[in-house]
Amino acid sequence: MMMNVLQDILATKRNELARLQRTRPMDSFSDRADAVRDFAGALCTDRIAVIAEIKRRSPSGGVLFSDLIPTEVARSYQENGAAAISVLTDQHYFGGDLRFLQDIRSVVDLPVLRKDFVISEYQVRESYAAGADAILLILEALEFEDLRELYELANGLGLHVLVESYTHESLRFLTKLQPEIAGINARNLATMDVDFQEMIAKRTSLPEDCIAVAESGILSPEQLTDAEQAGYNAALIGTAFMQHGTPGETLRSFLEAVERSGAKYDIG
Repeated sequence: MMMNVLQDILATKRNELARLQRTRPMDSFSDRADAVRDFAGALCTDRIAVIAEIKRRSPSGGVLFSDLIPTEVARSYQENGAAAISVLTDQHYFGGDLRFLQDIRSVVDLPVLRKDFVISEYQVRESYAAGADAILLILEALEFEDLRELYELANGLGLHVLVESYTHESLRFLTKLQPEIAGINARNLATMDVDFQEMIAKRTSLPEDCIAVAESGILSPEQLTDAEQAGYNAALIGTAFMQHGTPGETLRSFLEAVERSGAKYDIG
């Protein structure tokens, strides 16, 4: 794996996990009290679905929403047409907290994705116990067989899994895994630049019949429309919404623009 910001994040995450497992061992997790919500089903709509993201900051964008109240933003997203909610739970780089997930899920009916750097069985079981409906697995963060094991563990628990690819090299592993939900991230991990057009082009390389998710780089309603027309079923959008003081209203403006665009996507 190439040395980049992801490697720095993963090194920090491994240290965090070592400390966390000493203070809260995995066998202390209690079973969840409520059923897993249908994250995959929520993305299967007539038009492109939006997974609306909640995050305070990011390594590439800096502070995005310093006085963020996660539950208020989540309610606004639900009211304005989000199909699901993604919540950053990484604290060091994104200003998140696992408690955000629990708080958000208690005030909305939408399925909630735990967005973090999941690299261990501990985190999968922690996500399940905390009430996540879905988790993210990043192909570039793990050896393929390790990722497959975590994918199967999550599925066995009933969690939905968004499997994310950044590079052309990892696309072949997506084909090998055949996940139900597959995401293409437009960001270059070495430079942190975003190549929206490359993400659009990669749509045809995704496994057949998967739920295809466009990630990063969608900053305008026109780009969301382009992603739909390229054949993406859903888009995960955070920065474009977080940078505005009214993220729910911004989400609504994106969705209305897609509706005005007319014809639904056609992979062609």
